[in-house]
Parts: sequence; structure tokens; C-alpha cells
Amino acid sequence: MIIILGLILLVVAAVVAVAGIFSNTGSAHALTNAFTVFGHHMTGSTGTLFLYGIIVGAAGMLGLGLLLTGARRGAVARHGLRHSRRETAAVREHRDELVEQRDGARAQATSAAEERDTLAEQRDDLIAQQDRAGEQTVGTPLSPPPPGNNAPHVDDEPVSGNGHRRPHLLGHRSGSR
Repeated sequence: MIIILGLILLVVAAVVAVAGIFSNTGSAHALTNAFTVFGHHMTGSTGTLFLYGIIVGAAGMLGLGLLLTGARRGAVARHGLRHSRRETAAVREHRDELVEQRDGARAQATSAAEERDTLAEQRDDLIAQQDRAGEQTVGTPLSPPPPGNNAPHVDDEPVSGNGHRRPHLLGHRSGSR
């Protein structure tokens, strides 16, 4: 809407300028007194003076338009810079959070690996102790249960039909007797 209004005003101004120039020409509209601008003597008709005024006004409007356009571009650039800085700060915070998460996960993984290694060493030590003590190993016959205790325990190892313990995963027993 504003563009259409501006276009209408521009056309009306052009019509008025052309009418003013052509209606003020000839010897009847001659300037009575000559005047100077920047050392240049102006002579002629009032129409010529009006034309010079239009040219100066157009040049002024062009300069004003360039000035406002530059100011608008500067404002847009500053707004874009502020927006970019806000985005950069948000991305930097997010990156820092991810780095903290990564470092925490690394520390947790290192701790879990150390704990796993410690437990594996303890397991290996227990197996070595059991082997040195001469305890039953996989495939040796079981001793009969103590008298009066005929109910098997829940955590007893499964026994095959020939009285031998079945091998377990990794060749280890599930618990001590």
C-alpha cells in the first residue's frame, strides 16, 4: 500500500514539475535580476530556475535516500550481529555441556573398567586359592549329602545322572560349599 502511495506521489510531482517548466518559459517570464550560485551567474526564465530547483531537489532526495538506506543496512547488520552472537553463545554453552557429558562418561567408563579389572583379579585369586586347597573341580564325584538334610539347596549346582557336576560357563562353580 505504501509503495503504491509513493508511486502516485512521484507521478503527481513529475506532472507538476513538467507543467511548471513549460508554463514559465519565454520572454514574458524572464528573470529580472541575475543571481549567482557558487560564482556562476544564473540567467534565463523562471521555468529554467524551476528546473534547476527540481534537479537540486532530486539530488537532495537521492542523497537522503542513500543515507537512509545505509542507516537501514547498518541497523540490519547490527541486528544480525547480535543474533549471531546470541546463537554463538548458545552453541558454545551446548558444546560445553556435551564436553562435560563426554568427560563424565569417560570417567565413568574408566571407573567401570578399573572395577571390572579389580573384580577379575579377585576372581582369579579365588580360583587359584581353590585350586591350591584341593577343592573339588569340575568332573569330580560329589560327596553324599549330610544325613538328615535330604532337601537340596536352591543354589546347589546341577548334578548329572552319574553324580558328577556339570561344567559351568567359563568352567567355574557358582558358589562355595
